[in-house]
This record gives sequence, structure tokens and C-alpha cells, in this order.
Amino acid sequence: MGHRDIPVLETRRLALRGPVPEDYPNFKATFASYRSRFMGGPLNAYETWMLYAAEIGHWEIRGFGMWMIHDKATDETYGMAGGWQPAKWPEREIAWIIWPEKSGHGFALEAVHACRRYYYDQRGWDGAVSYLDPMDLDSIRLAERLGAAKDKAAATVTGDDVVYRHPAPAALRGSQLAHGIEMEIGHYADPLFKPKGYALD
Repeated sequence: MGHRDIPVLETRRLALRGPVPEDYPNFKATFASYRSRFMGGPLNAYETWMLYAAEIGHWEIRGFGMWMIHDKATDETYGMAGGWQPAKWPEREIAWIIWPEKSGHGFALEAVHACRRYYYDQRGWDGAVSYLDPMDLDSIRLAERLGAAKDKAAATVTGDDVVYRHPAPAALRGSQLAHGIEMEIGHYADPLFKPKGYALD
């Protein structure tokens, strides 16, 4: 089931596929939890159902959207990442969320890097932003590791969020930043790699 035209993206560890009804339980559990506090949550059962329906419907309406992040080996889901632009969003966004128990393994970095590359290289996007809660330090750190920088002049969604602008395709292609992201993803994919300090997505 699901939108038949959603491409499947594959990375070293992950398979990104369109959201389907079978993936809903993990989504529901995350958005009912404290983990979703920077994305409008925690949500009640009705609100969570409506948001997941919007995730699926966004592909139909906009022609792009968020992928469910799967482990290539086990098919377990780890979260979501992709494009997002509901009504009244000033610009196209690259967004993500990782299930609480799956954070700290580089899955968001790997997934978002793949999503951004797809939208730049295959869909012709000339840039993107991420709308973040200023208190969501994990997401801000991730955005900065992806090369995004705060754009104080950009329009926000609610006035309470901050806008991080991603590098344009030409600035990213073949850059030291892109190589650094690939290197970091490689470290996380190494089973012997044990990151020290605060766990980052």
C-alpha cells in the first residue's frame, strides 16, 4: 500500500521508503512521547493519526515528502526524514525525526544526507531550509553538521522557530563538507566505532 511513485533510497545501512500503514505504530509511539516536544507534541491518538495521514497524503499533494527510515538488514524502522511543505510553509523544508531508542547512531545524518542529495540531484531543488525549535539543540547540531547555517532574514513558520538554510547544490557538490559528512557516516557504519561524549543523531 502507499503512493506507488515514491522512490526507494538506499545508503550504507538504510533503506528509505514511503510511509505505509504498517509503519504507523512506531510513529504513533514517538509522537505520543516527550521526544516529539519540538515538533508540536506530545500528541493524542487523534492528532497522531491525522499527522501520519498527512505524511502519506503529502506525497500525493506535493509530489515529494518524508521517507520512513528502515534498517536494510532487519527492516526495522528508525524514524523519518525527507521533504516537507504543508500549507503556509514559506519554503520547502528538509525535516527528520528519530525514534527515541534509536538516537545516537548517525541514522538521521545518513538519512538526511541521502534525502537532500536526492532532492538536489534528481528533483532539481536549488536549496532547502529546516525550521527548528531554538531549544532543540540536537537538531540544530545536526543541521550544522550538514552545513546548514542560521538565516535570520528568512521567514519563519510561527515566529517561534529558527530557520537553518542548507548549502546550495553547487556549494555542496564535491566540497570538503560533503566529504566530511560521508566520512562521519562511514564511522557510524563501522561496527567497531564507539562514539564518545554526548550522543548525536
